Amino acid sequence: MTEANVEIASSLVSRIIPAPRRKVYGAFLDPGKLAGWLPPGHMNCKVHSFDPRVGGHFRLSLFYTDPAEAALAKSSDECDTFWGTFVELHPGLRIVETIRFETRLAEFTGEMRITVTFHDDEEGTEVRVLCENIPPGIPPESNEAGWLSSLDKLRRLLVCDGTSGGRA
Repeated sequence: MTEANVEIASSLVSRIIPAPRRKVYGAFLDPGKLAGWLPPGHMNCKVHSFDPRVGGHFRLSLFYTDPAEAALAKSSDECDTFWGTFVELHPGLRIVETIRFETRLAEFTGEMRITVTFHDDEEGTEVRVLCENIPPGIPPESNEAGWLSSLDKLRRLLVCDGTSGGRA
């Protein structure tokens, strides 16, 4: 009997956000702010539920606004819906969560683990996002591009919000 050789994909990205760690960390746990910066590209986000505590659950949908990209949808003809659990919350330092896509497509099933760490930098806060066990239907380079787009939106949000400058 042979076992399928399935490579477990992961990705790591980072960005400098010109804001104190506590503000950047807070933007990950504020559902209103999260809906504004998390969807990559031109996508939109709906927060269905959000309980930011260890063991707390969340459920979000990311909607494609470009019909040409809608073919990438994992949950329906127009969106990616996922739910998750907060595994660890260390204020200003680290967030660990697990997520699962709501899908019938086998290539998008499984539990992905996302670890976000926050580090002081001369220019503000370095945010590192490590995604582990990426479902096989998501190329790691697409996952990286999505996260980099989201972190760029976070940067713009916090700069426009007047929260840039200084350390935690």
